[in-house]
Amino acid sequence: MAATRRLAQDVGVRAACDALGVPRASYYRDQQGPKSARRQVERPASPLALTCEEHQVVLGLLHAERFVDKAPSEVYATLLDEGIYHCSIRTMYRLLVREGEVRERRGQRRRVHYCKPELLATGPNQLWSWAITQLKGPVKWRYDYLYVILDIYSRYVVGWMVAPRESAALAHKLIQLTCDNQGIRPGQLTIHADRGSSMTSKPLALLLADLGVTKTPSRPPVSHDHPYSEAQFNTLKYRPDFPERFGSLEDARAFCQPFFSWYNVAHRHAGIGMLTPAMVHAGRAPQVIEDRAKTLQAAFAAHPERFKGKTPAPLSLPEAVWINRPREVPHGAEAESMTSLQ
Repeated sequence: MAATRRLAQDVGVRAACDALGVPRASYYRDQQGPKSARRQVERPASPLALTCEEHQVVLGLLHAERFVDKAPSEVYATLLDEGIYHCSIRTMYRLLVREGEVRERRGQRRRVHYCKPELLATGPNQLWSWAITQLKGPVKWRYDYLYVILDIYSRYVVGWMVAPRESAALAHKLIQLTCDNQGIRPGQLTIHADRGSSMTSKPLALLLADLGVTKTPSRPPVSHDHPYSEAQFNTLKYRPDFPERFGSLEDARAFCQPFFSWYNVAHRHAGIGMLTPAMVHAGRAPQVIEDRAKTLQAAFAAHPERFKGKTPAPLSLPEAVWINRPREVPHGAEAESMTSLQ
């Protein structure tokens, strides 16, 4: 600013400010000196404003027992009907705001910020997803409930159950049996679920703590946080032989038994290199991929012209599978696309 002052003495304030890119308002403000040293000009009180005594009278009326639960507009109208006028409705509000007495009467619900789960699996039995879906019964409003626990990396259904009701106790039993069958060690597994009553129950939380299993919830109502279980239910319900309704609980169980056998052993997923969940879960995927490569190499050797001189390669198994892959993934943890769920 000193350079601007010196230049202004020679060419004028406007030209100096334009040449140096300094707003003229800043130049004149600097000429007045530090803000603390400037002369403070007090605004004169408006002749229309209420006096301090009148302020107290209006506040006294608003605090009176007859008006304590009424809005300023009601107080204004009531006094006006009685032939009394002190001030406008807006002035009443200004006085109440100054006293800190204006707020929403009802408690307002505040939006809860839920952390986005970012979960990674690089092998079987590291990350499970479990959910419950309804199966229509023989009559309207009659449902059975299908519980499914899915291994995220291999897509293998490690546990399932059809029950007549949704129950935290049944979920407790299913998860405990599944962990025992899979030989889960403390600190090995993370289980992901939505925020249903069975998933958030205290007995289940205590069981997972005893087993050394980490529990992660999805965000309501974000479907992207629970994609693998939703995709598995989609595969179930879009099977050609999936009925509109089941005749009974036993009928639903009889349908699910062969379905899950097919799903684990015969169903080939695009997301896991067109392998079956059983192959990946049992650790047989590398050998299967190697055998496929040998078959393709033999086909290439027999007819290289059909492959345009490029040796074909089989689909590979993803190195890692994510739920909500972060923008920056640690080195070596390449994740599959979340669009290849089936």
